[in-house]
Amino acid sequence: MTSTNRIALSLLHQEREGEIRGRLAEFSAVPEAEYFYELVYCLLTPQSSARNADAVVHALKESDFEHQPIDPEPILRSREHYIRFHRTKSGHLLRLKQEYAEVLDKIAGEKSAQNLRDWLAENVKGLGLKEATHFLRNIGRNDDLAILDRHILRNLVRQGVIRGIPKTLTKKHYLRIEKRFQLFASELKIQINELDLLFWSMETGEVRK
Repeated sequence: MTSTNRIALSLLHQEREGEIRGRLAEFSAVPEAEYFYELVYCLLTPQSSARNADAVVHALKESDFEHQPIDPEPILRSREHYIRFHRTKSGHLLRLKQEYAEVLDKIAGEKSAQNLRDWLAENVKGLGLKEATHFLRNIGRNDDLAILDRHILRNLVRQGVIRGIPKTLTKKHYLRIEKRFQLFASELKIQINELDLLFWSMETGEVRK
């Protein structure tokens, strides 16, 4: 990364700092009662748009999916807010309902973000390291862990942090890139959560979750 790029990124961060920190404050204020649907959102987003995932979560909330015996698949496959792999993801949502009490107990009892992420990735069907980190960020619990989504990886390539976007991310590879991202954020003196949202805003023009 050139010094010019570094300065430009720092200036953009200063410009959007208030909005970004406001969004992060909202994440930290999410009540425990919303954790279920935050997990649902993170199960829906892989290979589907954030807007569609938001819309599906809203529809599931209106139907009280968390407490009612509802088949989520028709909602996921609706043309209005289509979710890819809706059949598989519907199965993941139904399994989450069955196991959510255990998941919630783990979230409440585990203080280490690293340990909690590992447990979620291993025990919640449909969550990998990326999705588990995304969930923890959305409830203000991911500390310095990175969501290595494609928008982050693209920007890490642009900034010279990594050479290219990997075709697949094994756990070992994920952790190696995450470490580079953490060092990069440290050099910029910008918290990794703020840098994540800054990169997202550079791609979409808005600060989304």
